[in-house]
Amino acid sequence: MRIGELDHYNIITADLERSVAFYEQVLGFRNGERPDFGIPGAWLYSGARAVVHLIGVDRNDKSGAGTIDHVAFRAEDFDAARKTLKEKGVEFSEVNIPDFDLRQIFLHDPDGVKIELNFYSS
Repeated sequence: MRIGELDHYNIITADLERSVAFYEQVLGFRNGERPDFGIPGAWLYSGARAVVHLIGVDRNDKSGAGTIDHVAFRAEDFDAARKTLKEKGVEFSEVNIPDFDLRQIFLHDPDGVKIELNFYSS
């Protein structure tokens, strides 16, 4: 398994519209295509890449005020990654997003930080 560059970061926000406006208007990102995950959110693009992912939560839920949800990396060799994680006894889950030619592995570091490994087909 080889870990490459940072893929994106994900922020939980209590005010999705405000956050989208900030990233678009202040930093120049573009609100673009996002799969339907069944929860409100937005993907903000820099060029062709969605580098900021936002998830909207209930405005009364104070845990959603700008909290970083996870860190994501681009990675290579999905099967080798699964094997390594199993050998090391690391619990993980997998997601397949065919529309984006993407397979993902989710795990947590020892401090509970969620890590997402993205394996793109192309």
